[in-house]
Amino acid sequence: MQTEEDLRKALGRIDGRGYKAYKNIQGIYDFKEYTLFIDHVQGDPFASPSRMRVHVRQEVAEFPKDTYQSKSRQIALRDFTTRRFFQATKRFGKGSRGTGNSGVIAIDRPGQEVIERTSALVTNDYVEARFQMGLPAFGRSIAAKHALAMFFEELPQIVRQSLLFKNLNRNALYKHIETAEDADFLRQGLDNMGLVAFVADGAILPRASGIDPRPLTKGRVIPFESPESLRVHTELPNRGVITGMGIPKGVNLVVGGGYHGKSTLLRALELGIYNHIPGDGRESVVANPNTVKIRAEDGRRIEKVDISPFITNLPFGQDTRAFSTEDASGSTSQATNIIESLELGAQVLLIDEDTSATNFMIRDHRMQKLVSKDKEPITPFIDKVRQLYEDLGVSTILVMGGSGDYFDVAEHVICMIEYKPYDLTEQSRTIAEKFRAERKLEGGEHFGTITERIPLAHSFDPSRGKREVKISPKGLHYIVFGTHTIDLGAVEQLSDASQTRAIGDAIYYATKYMDGIGALRQIVDAVLENVKQSGLDILSPRPVGDYATFRALELGAAVNRLRTLSVQQKE
Repeated sequence: MQTEEDLRKALGRIDGRGYKAYKNIQGIYDFKEYTLFIDHVQGDPFASPSRMRVHVRQEVAEFPKDTYQSKSRQIALRDFTTRRFFQATKRFGKGSRGTGNSGVIAIDRPGQEVIERTSALVTNDYVEARFQMGLPAFGRSIAAKHALAMFFEELPQIVRQSLLFKNLNRNALYKHIETAEDADFLRQGLDNMGLVAFVADGAILPRASGIDPRPLTKGRVIPFESPESLRVHTELPNRGVITGMGIPKGVNLVVGGGYHGKSTLLRALELGIYNHIPGDGRESVVANPNTVKIRAEDGRRIEKVDISPFITNLPFGQDTRAFSTEDASGSTSQATNIIESLELGAQVLLIDEDTSATNFMIRDHRMQKLVSKDKEPITPFIDKVRQLYEDLGVSTILVMGGSGDYFDVAEHVICMIEYKPYDLTEQSRTIAEKFRAERKLEGGEHFGTITERIPLAHSFDPSRGKREVKISPKGLHYIVFGTHTIDLGAVEQLSDASQTRAIGDAIYYATKYMDGIGALRQIVDAVLENVKQSGLDILSPRPVGDYATFRALELGAAVNRLRTLSVQQKE
């Protein structure tokens, strides 16, 4: 291992030389307080910044063991130190100077959610931060003076202010950890309470805007208040006893007028699979970990999915037991999204009529009279939603403002009025009794079977040009995989581009399990088990600081949207 003085001398020697001479500083350096790893040096000032790591020994960092003694606390601590490192780069970094990315010090930036990510690690022996530095140059000539300032003035201050326990706000750190721990405890307890979701009294669900995920603070902010009939009391490890609305297993309908908070509630439940930072307003809003948002997705490709529980007897004899198309309709895409989610282990479906295909959701008695069932291939969701729960144990939370026919199949009806929920289950049943629906049930007495599919490795080609593997995310909802782009715009529970980046590499990693025998769910479960045992680093041949964890549901969704995907149905 080299010393910090060796790095200082090396930078002095290459001052003014061509940019590629920066390669000479790659290596490991002892800075006494910490160890600096220069893992990869960029080849050009306009390229992605150089990748670095710092290790601070625990005898220096001095994080108490109770801050990382459990998986939940460790993830929260890593998230906290990442946020403090990011804040310190803004405080002590001088920012861009020179050409391209020169002068930039950056780390993966978390949002409102607390997600396991590779930007920071914590062990009994050390604390690690992974970050990027844009090594400075003017034109393509090395600016060693600025590099020396970055390595010997700015970086030491950033490390001290983010990775040494004594320099952190102790109360803020423990609140961060305990908030996440409480949410994990609450989420894990849902099943035993007979619930699929919980929304705490006092929660703030509306966001600042459609592009700002922070809580609404201006105007009239209405804290959530549970209907007494659905109020649940539960005790958390740190916060103690809390109350809130428990959403039971089964079929739950959320109704109400426009702009009264139906979709806002559903959006909070979508993200209830994640923990949230203190002050977010949704700290104690949690959902079953295998909750998935379902929507129509016109134009998506579908590969041999058995959508016969919903759609049969298509014109010209097209087989819906192994349905394929390059350009799905609203109804076929929504049916497919449900079946694929069930194939991957979904336990709760979230559906909003605003993003659903109307003909998939309902077919009223007048339309049944006009178009007979033998001429209508679609069995609407209203005739399958109860079967989903009774046959498969899969619950549904459905936002519906346009059809009271769903009163007949819902076990609970929650009405949102001016952002407050009211339990109108009894009233809906009275209405259903008084105004009986004249429509006939369609689609048989049982939901049907879920046919597993086997992905074939030859259909996954990540090569592009001279590169054997070219995989890169483009924002939150796109992955370039070889010469094809995977569109994840309809996969609405992704919350961080670092998840998208990890999913792209996880698809390639998953091909090692594609032996022509294993089904898709077995394959994604194997990948997730490897990640659980060894961390997200297994997805890359080198340390990566901008991965974030993902679920089997999102990994499987990405695989299903690769337009070259080829599968065989499992017998």
